[in-house]
Amino acid sequence: MRGLFIGRFQPYHLGHHEVVKKILEEVDELIIGIGSAQESHTVENPFTAGERIMMISKAIDELGTRKKVYIVPLEDIYRNSLWVAHICSMTPRFDVVYTNNPLVYRLFREANFNVVKTGMINRHEYQGTEIRKKMLEGDNWEKFVPKAVVEVIRQIGGIERIREIAGKDF
Repeated sequence: MRGLFIGRFQPYHLGHHEVVKKILEEVDELIIGIGSAQESHTVENPFTAGERIMMISKAIDELGTRKKVYIVPLEDIYRNSLWVAHICSMTPRFDVVYTNNPLVYRLFREANFNVVKTGMINRHEYQGTEIRKKMLEGDNWEKFVPKAVVEVIRQIGGIERIREIAGKDF
């Protein structure tokens, strides 16, 4: 059985990581869809699709799983009625969708897919908006993401980028 899990992953954090671990216990293969792949270099979406692929693939390597994980960038099409067909055209075939997003849940259910709610893992701490805010303000953000993600963000100058984009000087 192959599952699909879609997120923006700006950045990929420990909440995502826990969800991925749980999904990998239930499926033989997992497709991780990087939503809004065309977005980057903004405070809300500071990282490119390629950078997010690196974050996720290195974090999954840390898990040591032997299961196949596909990481696929997914650009927005801004037409909800066509979105599921767009996702299906961009990914390998899948049997189940994992999400906690109400719109994603609704759209895939309407298209007759099996959809499983993932639930939120420590949502107050593991939230991309809050992690990006900590990056911007010079607070400790590293404890909210896998070690591999910290390394990728440092390698690409991610903190400097988000601060420069926001007009912050630290």
